[in-house]
Amino acid sequence: MGLVIAGCRSGEGKTTVALALLSYLVKVGTLVQSFKVGPDYIDPMYHSRICDRPCRNLDPVLTGVDYVRSCFAHHCRGVNYALIEGVMGLFDGINRDNIPDFASTAHIARILSLPVLLVIDCSRLSGSVAAIAHGYRSLDPRVKLAGVILNKVASDRHLELLTSALEPLNLPVLGILRRQDLVSFPSRHLGLVNPGEIAQFRAIIDKLAFMAECCFDLSKILPLMQVSNPTEIANPLWSQITIPAIKPRIVIARDRAFNFYYQDNLDILQDLGAELIFWSPLEDTELPENIQGIYIGGGYPEVFAEELAANELAKEALKLAIAKGLTTYAECGGLMYLSQQITNFEQKSWSMVGILPTSTIMSEKLTLGYRKVETLRDNIILSKGSIVWGHEFHRSQITTPPVQPVFKINNHYEGWHIFRVHASYLHLHFGGYPKVATNFLKDGKPPYL
Repeated sequence: MGLVIAGCRSGEGKTTVALALLSYLVKVGTLVQSFKVGPDYIDPMYHSRICDRPCRNLDPVLTGVDYVRSCFAHHCRGVNYALIEGVMGLFDGINRDNIPDFASTAHIARILSLPVLLVIDCSRLSGSVAAIAHGYRSLDPRVKLAGVILNKVASDRHLELLTSALEPLNLPVLGILRRQDLVSFPSRHLGLVNPGEIAQFRAIIDKLAFMAECCFDLSKILPLMQVSNPTEIANPLWSQITIPAIKPRIVIARDRAFNFYYQDNLDILQDLGAELIFWSPLEDTELPENIQGIYIGGGYPEVFAEELAANELAKEALKLAIAKGLTTYAECGGLMYLSQQITNFEQKSWSMVGILPTSTIMSEKLTLGYRKVETLRDNIILSKGSIVWGHEFHRSQITTPPVQPVFKINNHYEGWHIFRVHASYLHLHFGGYPKVATNFLKDGKPPYL
């Protein structure tokens, strides 16, 4: 079994509850595997930092339902507890395949037959909490609500009103978080600041663990999270693909500026035979030797644009390697790094690698959502006519659209295929499209450096 932490909506406190439970379990020395519903990169970084093991995304839009089941079963092997942090409100998903809440937290709970712990923000209600809890429990009887966590409780009197209202429902209150108990995390324009940038993160983990111990009914919550010898179901999709005879050396750009990667993507590349070499566009001045490709993921290049621009040796080394034919896969932040320049929120412009014939400008407009796209031309990862689902999440805009775009998204066109470069705002999960990974590795045949 395992436990799903859900909320009535975004901002209810489910991340705080999830991190508190993870912190407590790590503190007492037990193994716990965490998961995150949806395409998010940032919350999983917090999970991974606390647990010292990668958090896994569960997203049937990007990967399909079978992969969700396989991923959960595979990564629950050998651990004592499993916890899934939900996304948005419990039933917030998309209407697909005749399922009105496809890819919602409730959908994941149904797929995996797991109980749900509902976090309710009580800061602006008292007796109405019963109507909320009753509605969430009764809307879909297939979703088993194990109890509630009352968040932002103001006083003992407030708590009395809340618990009295809930009593007729016979729905267990498994945790109470007072307003003064809350732990806050710094944030920026795409969400929370990455945990690696928080100097006092260890102290925050200690406070979260103490909060779980004091504020939650762990005697009832932990048995719900307990894993008992999960059965592996279906081999991962990529295991059915032939591994290349030559082990390709692939560079992964990873540092404070670039860190939006699905761990499964990196694992799939390794399972297909790749040797991964981590490289920092911020700190390193030259590329590793004998490499066949580079993967530049998303992140916050706009925040670190001045530092990226100052590392001229790294930019020149990458530009030269790409000009010589280095296979390059760039998503979102990677696209920004390969452009001519980045203009940040303060309207300051910084020179980047300069491979793509466009610049990127930060704006207040948030581009966010799943995208069903058609591939318009052959490129290093997909053949013409391929249909894939991806996800966009950015506040930057390009200044010049591609003349020969790679993707059609409704009536919008985007993506570049230049030299052996694929650059797009679209994030893809290789679990849903293992051919993306195999094509990327096959394209980078000879070593270019």
